[in-house]
Amino acid sequence: MKIKFMAGLFIASIMASCTGNKSANNQMTDKNALQEVTDVNINGQWYIENIVFNDSTYVRPSEEVPDARQYFVFTDSTYSIMTNCNSICGSVTIIGDSIKLGDGMMTEMACDNMATEDALRKILPNIATIDVENDSIVRLNSNQSSEYIVLRKAKIEIK
Repeated sequence: MKIKFMAGLFIASIMASCTGNKSANNQMTDKNALQEVTDVNINGQWYIENIVFNDSTYVRPSEEVPDARQYFVFTDSTYSIMTNCNSICGSVTIIGDSIKLGDGMMTEMACDNMATEDALRKILPNIATIDVENDSIVRLNSNQSSEYIVLRKAKIEIK
């Protein structure tokens, strides 16, 4: 009787360990699936809607200089920004929803209103991730949780 009980206990423990390995294999498969995230594509022209530092500190370019279109242009490997009188450009790397805006060049003309340029200089080095909504709104998130830039897709006019 003791031998049958011990044999049953041994078989039960072997079966339990096999089930545990299956769970570990499923977890590894889930981790591999997470690594296969497709890169976000934001190529094209995007108007700068808002540059936010916190609930009470932000810059809305359309309010600062209403008659100027201020925007980003992304390609596969570069970005350029046109503000009301200066431009910024550099390299961009996107992997999944992560983004790295590389250092580049910036013109430094004196402008009547430099609020957008000042805000961009402050926030661009901290941009870390991208959120896309309906292919028409992009949010560039800073590694500081309250900071982000909202961009709106420019409509292409066909003549």
